[in-house]
Amino acid sequence: MTLLTLPSPVRTLTVTEPEITDYRGAARRGLPAARPGQASPVHTFVLAHTVAEQTVAALTAAEPGPVSVVHLGQDIRTVRPVRPGETVSVALQVAGVRKEPRGARIALRVHLVGEDGPEPFAELTISALLVGATRLEPFGDIGVGPAAPAPAGAGEPQTAVHALTTDWITAYAHASGDLNPIHLDADAARGAGFDTVIAHGMSVVALAVEEAVDRFAAGDCARVRGLGCRFSAPVPPGIPLEILLQPDAEARLVRFTCKTPKGAAVKSGWIELAQPAPQEGEDRP
Repeated sequence: MTLLTLPSPVRTLTVTEPEITDYRGAARRGLPAARPGQASPVHTFVLAHTVAEQTVAALTAAEPGPVSVVHLGQDIRTVRPVRPGETVSVALQVAGVRKEPRGARIALRVHLVGEDGPEPFAELTISALLVGATRLEPFGDIGVGPAAPAPAGAGEPQTAVHALTTDWITAYAHASGDLNPIHLDADAARGAGFDTVIAHGMSVVALAVEEAVDRFAAGDCARVRGLGCRFSAPVPPGIPLEILLQPDAEARLVRFTCKTPKGAAVKSGWIELAQPAPQEGEDRP
């Protein structure tokens, strides 16, 4: 597979405990408090976001007109959460580009390496449509990562209903560092073709993960080994957001869909959970 590496595709940063707490707290507004100091698995996307934005800006710098980014899909594989106080290197490669009628579809691969490297503790595949991009040449692979794990039977489905408020969306924007005006300013959102501000797609995913972790992993985000989804529609504030959770028989794989009265907003979602760590003196089966 051909990979395109752009100049300066690596960012090094130190993740503070307040950043971890603020992000997970923003995703969990309306839910009980999370375990202190434990990061959401979706925080890995927050760490990758700046490098991804810089890469897209470099890719589209020569475009004659404006380019907007539509997040199509997300895949995260992780062996552990990011740790408070940890220094993380974020390395990104462009795995592929494909021309489409509205622009160009791209796949970005991101590796996060922490202080126990050199192997990454998280790997992400970001799929996006660059609307208005006309000068990128096709190459490589735009696949969304390895296939989701297969469920083993079916457990009892569960449903959670939320109505995201503008305050919820604003809190998430500041905790994640994604201050795109379409999430914060109604006029900017209308200028982009929406009726009002919209929630960040990854905020909806983060909320779905929190609901699944609470229900099937005793609130322990460290048990998440992977997650994936496809985005299909925006989520505005003030309307019911229904999160449908379908665990397999052992609650090791939880499939999810997020929908509003207008239809699916996030589809083909899945969360893989590891077995709980054995307690002291307890043997692993």
